Amino acid sequence: MKNFLKYFSLAFICFFIAFLLGSYTFLKFNNGEKNLIYNNINKSVEKDIKLSEKDKKEKETEKPINSLEEGIERSDRINFILLGMDDIRTDTIIFASFDRECKRVDFISIPRDTYVYRKGYEKAEQRKINAVYGDHGIEGLKKTIEYMLGEAPVHHYVMVDYKGVENIVDSIGGVEVYVPFHMKYEDPTSKPPLYIDIPKGEQVLDGKKAVQFLRYRKGNNNKVGYKEGDLGRIKAQQEFLFSLLNKSLGARLPLVVKSSFEHVNTDISLNEALKYGKEAFGIDKKDFKFSTLPGVASYRTIEGKTLSYYIQDELKTKEIIEELYKVSKKVPME
Repeated sequence: MKNFLKYFSLAFICFFIAFLLGSYTFLKFNNGEKNLIYNNINKSVEKDIKLSEKDKKEKETEKPINSLEEGIERSDRINFILLGMDDIRTDTIIFASFDRECKRVDFISIPRDTYVYRKGYEKAEQRKINAVYGDHGIEGLKKTIEYMLGEAPVHHYVMVDYKGVENIVDSIGGVEVYVPFHMKYEDPTSKPPLYIDIPKGEQVLDGKKAVQFLRYRKGNNNKVGYKEGDLGRIKAQQEFLFSLLNKSLGARLPLVVKSSFEHVNTDISLNEALKYGKEAFGIDKKDFKFSTLPGVASYRTIEGKTLSYYIQDELKTKEIIEELYKVSKKVPME
């Protein structure tokens, strides 16, 4: 069992998007040179915000968007991929899209077993999206996801290690969740050894228990687990993260940022984080929407090896992305 970060990196994009809620306070903890950096960045951010307000007024009189390509071209959305790593494989992939105009974040979880075809990679295990990063790096993964999502651009990536998970949860005094069944699992061969024992019911999980909750798949007897398999697990993870975000977006956020920053790997610069954060100022829990890439689980045999894959529903995916980019729905001719 090596699912170190299943769906937890989802939370981090919220921290970066809403970074400014705590970053001003965070930077004020320091003085001297950092205050000078803060002042310079703040001026740049304020200039960008004024420009975006002007763009918003102009958009009010714009014509309807008739295609996804047009929607992407006219949109000011910023898109991220959130990655939780299992060695060189991506155990977690989440597409997060920040609508700067409406102050809303849409999250689309992409199951790690999602089927992808890459020419020259013919083995069964190479047909899963979680293998792309190991072969092509972050840029290859970004291009793959863009292709899957109708060429919606991926502007940034965010990675986090599981020590950061513990720090975040502990910094806010734990997270309240409902555990749907008794989670019990042992794997002494794991590095470090893994022992999970969380009773059923409503409870507050500390950092270590939270990591166990996020890593759990099924018991040693393979009988106790989520009825819907990985999709059921995704739902539970999202409910956990929603609870965490609800508790984090407020006075505790500076502590969250400070305690977890060193455990995050991202290409988001401080200037960009401040800019996005200021645009997201005042964001509320109701402004987060969670969903999963449309599709179904299916077994396929490739080169004599049978594996379970998640087969993407491309038509429904297109509908979701078009909705994000405000593409006008065509009314059928009678």
